[in-house]
Amino acid sequence: MDTSSITGLIFGLLGGLALFIFGMRTMSEGLSTALADDIRPLLGKVTRNRLAGLGLGTLIGGLIQSSASIVLFIGFINAGLMTLAQSIGPILGANIGTTLSVQLISFKLSDYCLPAIFTGLVLHLVARKQKLKYGGQAMLGFGLLFLGMVFMGDSIKPHRELFEPWLAHLSGSTLRGLITGTLVAALITGVIQSSGAVIGMGFAMISAGAITDFEGIFPIIIGANVGTCVTGLLGSIGTTIDARRAAITHLLFNLISTTLAIIASPLFYRFIPATSDDLIHQAANAGTIKMTLTALLMLPFAPRLGKIVTKLVPSKREQPESSYLDNQLLNRPELAIFACLKELQRTVRICAESLHLAAEEFIQHDHKRAKLISVNENSVNTIKLTLRIYLTGLTKQYLSKRQSILIQHIDRCMSDVERVGDHVANLSDIAKRQRSISSARFGPDAIEDWLSIHRAIEELLAKVIESLDPEKADFQETAKQIIELQERYVKTAIHVRNAHFQRLENKEVTPIAGMLFNDYLSNFLRITKHVKNIALAEQQPQFWLKRDKLHKIMSHEAPGYTVPDDINPKDYLDRLQSDNYR
Repeated sequence: MDTSSITGLIFGLLGGLALFIFGMRTMSEGLSTALADDIRPLLGKVTRNRLAGLGLGTLIGGLIQSSASIVLFIGFINAGLMTLAQSIGPILGANIGTTLSVQLISFKLSDYCLPAIFTGLVLHLVARKQKLKYGGQAMLGFGLLFLGMVFMGDSIKPHRELFEPWLAHLSGSTLRGLITGTLVAALITGVIQSSGAVIGMGFAMISAGAITDFEGIFPIIIGANVGTCVTGLLGSIGTTIDARRAAITHLLFNLISTTLAIIASPLFYRFIPATSDDLIHQAANAGTIKMTLTALLMLPFAPRLGKIVTKLVPSKREQPESSYLDNQLLNRPELAIFACLKELQRTVRICAESLHLAAEEFIQHDHKRAKLISVNENSVNTIKLTLRIYLTGLTKQYLSKRQSILIQHIDRCMSDVERVGDHVANLSDIAKRQRSISSARFGPDAIEDWLSIHRAIEELLAKVIESLDPEKADFQETAKQIIELQERYVKTAIHVRNAHFQRLENKEVTPIAGMLFNDYLSNFLRITKHVKNIALAEQQPQFWLKRDKLHKIMSHEAPGYTVPDDINPKDYLDRLQSDNYR
């Protein structure tokens, strides 16, 4: 081969692989965004039942791939919205779901890739409805995925003889080749973090004639399943112990599944070819059968699997408190509101933890600490969405006037808590920027001022946590103390800012250091404003609980409300343009 042929082969193969990976991720992101509002509420409902959890995991895994779905489950566990035991069914199902997406790839739809790319792009750019818009993104990714396979196949085909000696060492026709091929496929998958891409590359080699029998593709199929676990393991860094155990559970399941497949390889070689005349379909069928049988075999032992993983990954640290949101409480509105307040309080605790970590990160960088701050922010965002869904379900029950108004305050308070989480994360980001600029260092006086502001904010959040305790009879009194603390903070902040400007005038700090100090102060100030919003909500006359109604069951649904008629937009647009309105 001359240089141009080698270059064409390398870039054709790598470019096609890049297109495939990008297409798969684009498709997964489009599908997950389009269906997120439909899938997320199901997670809390079906995880109590292992079989239902398996079905949901299969659905999610089919839509967004097992590695991405495992990261989703890890996020839910880290946020306290799902336990390790509840996650095992969905984790097993996610592995089955991934094989279903491989089944889709196994169909020879390359002739439709360009129409899919064009149609998907048009829908994504033009459609106004979110589901249609992101459905278009999924179609675009689908087309790119098959286009990547075309490029890989066309690049390999003229030079397939070059691959045959290498592939012979990876063939499952011998035990050594089966194990070697499995390990190589697992390694490549771990590097590129996409089992679908490695399997797709195997399909491209089949199309090009480089792989001609089932024994040649089988090690790639089972090895890719192990390699994809790397994504979940990386995603669990910095999370709670149970979230990390979930990633280990995913790895353990795939190791068991692959080991069983190696042991049962003679049966696969004998019976899988009978499922289809097409080698690509045979490979896809093998993956689905392998995962389904292993998942069904292990599902009854899910509690035992959880205990094994707990012993494998011991920890002296306790798992943080779990979510208080329980769908079984929805027919007891007062008790459900009680749970929402506990959830709100729990979320502020997460923010307070991150605030303390942000101070340590300000003093000295630690990768794990910075990662935990980011993970906590994602947890707060997830809890906010989950609480919104829970409150939406609560509105379908019969609510008193006080309850109807109180859940509006709770929803608003959660939005403020979520913004607090964002600003705390910003403190860590500013510290990261500051470390990258050598001239942006602070002197001892500036550091002491920063810490004095931080202590005041910590005191405020501690008081918010106290105020949101639904066991307390009087929310208003603690809210009054929060507002007083906030006013005291403003005076401290003014003093600190004046001292900061004095240091700038005396050239004790550089202008860039001054700008970053102002960024810190701005985020601290925004935190206090959101804290004050929470306190003001708690001072409202409807912000209280009726203790004797906590366990009262509402047997009837919410009464029908009078929905206003549709407006005539022209009437209001004309008013906006009139001189009287201006």
